[in-house]
Amino acid sequence: MLSHNQIWEALDRLAERHELTPSGLARRAGLDPTSFNKSKRLSADGRLRWPSTESIAKVLDATGASMEQFLAFMRADTGPSEQQARQQENAFQPQGGPIPLLGFAQAGAGGFFDDGGFPAGQGWDVVEFPAAPSQKSGVYALEVQGESMMPLYRDGDVLIVEPGAQVRRNDRVVVRTNEGEVMAKVLLRQSPRSIELMSLNPEHPNRTLELSDIDWIARIIWASQ
Repeated sequence: MLSHNQIWEALDRLAERHELTPSGLARRAGLDPTSFNKSKRLSADGRLRWPSTESIAKVLDATGASMEQFLAFMRADTGPSEQQARQQENAFQPQGGPIPLLGFAQAGAGGFFDDGGFPAGQGWDVVEFPAAPSQKSGVYALEVQGESMMPLYRDGDVLIVEPGAQVRRNDRVVVRTNEGEVMAKVLLRQSPRSIELMSLNPEHPNRTLELSDIDWIARIIWASQ
């Protein structure tokens, strides 16, 4: 019996085989570029969302892959995907302390993150993490710019961020919207459809965002002071 995860994994592996992101694969198949984004794999109320047979047929036609090849991707083991294996070898893998660094202003631009909110592309600087970093790939740093996060974070402070980590109530998080807005907040409440965020600066209002409007959310695990 095929599972929801197996089918999406097969699409991800097919995209990697052709050196495409899920968005690039959807675009090549003539679909909406966001069709295969990880944020679209669950509905707003938390139900599993499956790719349609029509979408899969268009992907196979666009890539020249056969159904047998697609099924083989679904039967592949659950070890690291090709993209994950490459991430473990590239400069973003924590090695002895250095991790990638980016300013908050730049973080709102395209090309610096993949669909899961992990660092990607070029243009990153490097900062020395003052403690032994986690062995999880993808940990990176964001440099605070401006006074909007005072008094907790000042201009020039560095936030260490762990994408993919489970976030809980009262965690300090970085959120990027689909419009490219990047913000550091405190997670107050999360429902199947929305999240409520408390501003670090009392002069700025709290925010409530629909989950469908969020590109990614990552937990702040350390900050320089």
